[in-house]
Amino acid sequence: MEQPVIAQAEEISITSQPLSKKAQKRAAKAARLQEQKAERRAREKEAKKRKRRERAEAGDAEPRKRRKMGGFDQTSFAAQVVIDLGFDDMMTDKEVTSLTSQLAYTYSANRRSSTPFTSLLFTSLNGRTKARLDAINDAGYKRWTNTKWWEEGYDRIWTSKSDSCGGDEDMDAHRASVVYLTADSEEELTELKEGEIYVIGGICDHNRYKNLCLDKAKTASIRHARLPIGRYIASLTTRKVLTVNQVFEILLKWVETRDWEQAFWSIIPKRKFQNKPTDLDASPEGEHVGEDEDQEDQEDADEAELVASNENGDGEEDNQDGGVSGSRPQPVLSMAY
Repeated sequence: MEQPVIAQAEEISITSQPLSKKAQKRAAKAARLQEQKAERRAREKEAKKRKRRERAEAGDAEPRKRRKMGGFDQTSFAAQVVIDLGFDDMMTDKEVTSLTSQLAYTYSANRRSSTPFTSLLFTSLNGRTKARLDAINDAGYKRWTNTKWWEEGYDRIWTSKSDSCGGDEDMDAHRASVVYLTADSEEELTELKEGEIYVIGGICDHNRYKNLCLDKAKTASIRHARLPIGRYIASLTTRKVLTVNQVFEILLKWVETRDWEQAFWSIIPKRKFQNKPTDLDASPEGEHVGEDEDQEDQEDADEAELVASNENGDGEEDNQDGGVSGSRPQPVLSMAY
């Protein structure tokens, strides 16, 4: 009868040990960030309420109407983009947080585009990535329009077709339509085509893993290609590493303009360029000068929550003063597309 008492005493002794100085600093920092987040959200909410009151007093309901009606004509590009989320176990918690914010930006970019892709497919949704998305706005991602979420991998695109009337022939045709985008490929993407499926690797890894997406494409026996960045922008001094939403926005911009050079210059953060034109020198978008990386990641994740909330029409108005659709911080962590 004494053994449980001894075990309990040992457990109390272990759990009551004081935190190390490093752990105390981490806990204090986390508490500070949480407090700053709450204050920031309160300010943003109050600002939106004030704008609504001002518009109501002025009898101007046009911004809300424009949001509901879309505000512009959209012509969909009949191709699909897949975000491969099958890297959950290869990322840190911070990287998972950054990735989920990039997914929100990706969805927002497609929804606001005048030439959106017909649909976004997110595959291999599991682990911490799913848990993080479930925790944001009461799993608001499930209400995103024109999106699909699979727990299965993207190979379901063609394997599910093997059971159809066309059999293996149909499966091979669907496999042939898939292109995995990776900077490690020796093949260069020259244009986007309707009817094709473009896969973006959903991973933030500080470039730790080499040929990761390329190897996946080869294993699956599907086509792979890199964006033609080097062909159009020789002044890109750093390795061609971009965030998920940056890659997607480049594709969107190409669909809109049919001009790779314009797409790259419009989307790639200006800090990556050497010998930049004068008009690109000032305060490059996406560059965080002198800020703490943890703070940046937290702010980016917080903003993504607001993106998802606003895009789902939860009663809050759009950020019409340069929010997610305009200038915004890019996630600190990045992935090799």
